[in-house]
Amino acid sequence: MGVPTNVAPVIIKRKKVIKGDGHHGGAWKVAYADFVTAMMAFFMLMWLLNATTEKQRKGIADYFSPTVQINRVSGGGDGMFGGDNVFAQKTLARNGIGGLPVDGNQNGHPGSKRQSDPLSDVDKKSFGKVKDMLIGGGGESISMNNALKHVTSRLTDEGLVIEIFALEGHPLFLAGTEKPTRLLVDMLRHVAQASLIVQNGIAVEGHVSSEPVVRAQKSAWPLSAKRADRARMLLQTYGVAPDRLLRVTGHADRELKDPDPLGVRNNRLEVILLRSQ
Repeated sequence: MGVPTNVAPVIIKRKKVIKGDGHHGGAWKVAYADFVTAMMAFFMLMWLLNATTEKQRKGIADYFSPTVQINRVSGGGDGMFGGDNVFAQKTLARNGIGGLPVDGNQNGHPGSKRQSDPLSDVDKKSFGKVKDMLIGGGGESISMNNALKHVTSRLTDEGLVIEIFALEGHPLFLAGTEKPTRLLVDMLRHVAQASLIVQNGIAVEGHVSSEPVVRAQKSAWPLSAKRADRARMLLQTYGVAPDRLLRVTGHADRELKDPDPLGVRNNRLEVILLRSQ
């Protein structure tokens, strides 16, 4: 016979916890899906690199990192991988009004500055003949009377730029006036004769050196314009047709060649044989 007690019996319950197997969870599926997506993107990239040309890849790269100032108004082209940069002028012109460089020629006038397209082979060949004549490669040479040291020429997107500049002791104009010296008259005569080889339009630009700050009234702007116009008249006198002279511009002292603003080298003329359209 047991001993009676008032202590409640202790009851122990064992609960069996069953952990879900791996295939019962869903988190791994998300990670796997991300992995598969990344691999698909990687293999698509490798396929595109193999299926496109160097020009097409350059167009795609330029799309994401443009290096020119443009009006980003619209874009488009012939197909996704047409090979052209969608920021190119010819591509944007197909759709909308964007695509011209900030300082490009928007009206196509032959006398407008800063053309953006390269020179044609015809222009390069004809301008080469003009340069040969200027340096003595054919017929009468501008090097006579030691005048060649006052002349340089260079090809730009705008055309052939013939620069005539003053040197110490050898000015192009009488000081402070638009009256040309004999040196300038002779040089412009030879430039006019050389320019008759081609029929391109011509622009004349005048530049002067800076004036002392102490001067009350500065004459750089009107003086540079008057000198450019006098050069135009001389070119016309020596045989250049008037309808070829498309632009006469005075730049004052805004485009200096000599680091010294007062340097005599800054007194110069630029006769530009403009590119053909």
